[in-house]
Parts: sequence; C-alpha cells; structure tokens
Amino acid sequence: MKIEIITPDSNVWSGEIRSVTVPGRKGSFQVLKDHAPIISTLDAGTVTVADEQGSVHHFEITGGLIEVKRNRIILLADGVRQN
Repeated sequence: MKIEIITPDSNVWSGEIRSVTVPGRKGSFQVLKDHAPIISTLDAGTVTVADEQGSVHHFEITGGLIEVKRNRIILLADGVRQN
C-alpha cells in the first residue's frame, strides 16, 4: 500500500507501508492491504505507520481526514508532528 501524509502546507511523509493505525472520530482503526474504500474524519492523536522495511513511524496529528481507495491512502492532517 502507498500512503501520503500531508498538511495544507507540506508533504510530511510518503512511502510503501504494511499498515496504518489512525485516531478515528469513533475510535482508532487500522488499515491493512485491500481495505474497503473509506473516507473518515480523524481526531487528534497518534498515527502509527508500519512501513515495508519493518520500521514503525509515529505522527501526532491535531485532526484531519483519511481516504483509502485501491491500496492508496491519503491522510490530510490539520497539523502534524513526527515523533
């Protein structure tokens, strides 16, 4: 899967991943390969990305949106800080 994490001002991170866990408005959820298409709002919290090389990346977001479609993920964050 490919993910792009962006803000209105910049491209924060992109790459091939195994999974991403996000803070959805009704609770955290995980996206794996071949996930059903979805658009969801996100609360403030931690986004955890497991990349193809086995590394884990953490990003603190202040809210935003996520779109998942055909193994491509776009995460538009209001604001983000990488841990």
